[in-house]
Amino acid sequence: MMKKGMTSDTITATVSGDEEAPREYFIHPLLTERRSLRAFSPRAVAPETLGSLLEAARWAPSCMNEQPWSFIVATKENKIDLDRLLGCLLDFNLQWAQHAPVLILSIARVTFASNGKANRHALHDVGQAMAALTFQATASGLVVHQMAGFDAEKARREFSIPVDHDPVAISAIGYPGRSDTLPEKLQEREMAPRTRKTLKDFVFQGTWGRAAAWAKRR
Repeated sequence: MMKKGMTSDTITATVSGDEEAPREYFIHPLLTERRSLRAFSPRAVAPETLGSLLEAARWAPSCMNEQPWSFIVATKENKIDLDRLLGCLLDFNLQWAQHAPVLILSIARVTFASNGKANRHALHDVGQAMAALTFQATASGLVVHQMAGFDAEKARREFSIPVDHDPVAISAIGYPGRSDTLPEKLQEREMAPRTRKTLKDFVFQGTWGRAAAWAKRR
């Protein structure tokens, strides 16, 4: 919500405790509410809710409407599959992700279905599908924490993923839990304020490295 006396140009959003993350232009609150938390509630995610997340991913845009994404989903209701996915995580991620009620492995088909040629946009498009899933999750009161820290080749072997498909990331999904259930170092990360580059650091105009004039607000 916009605070009294503030304009849309200086609006801020509470992200943890009393910490605030400033933003240079107004954006939808759904974007500022999203956080990659590590503390999960033991509450299960209903199949209908989980289905809505995957439905959101289904409607993501993609190059040539290729829709190169696939997802392997494991929930605590199917402990065998969940343990198989957990077994692909690096130890750092395993220590907290094991408490999430849902894990999803995103996979990209890296060739076009129509001609078998390389699809250099596949990872980009899977990212778009995961973004759609993530914001649907945020709107549903859920947390999505995407992880690069996993053994992709082990995942390939464990789930018989074809050679023209690449494992991209594993995401832990669930309702937010209490940060004080985490180890102390992870609690510090959980409560840390967001940091973001300024627009002038990555929005260029005319040539590489020349910040767009309208991006130099801070």
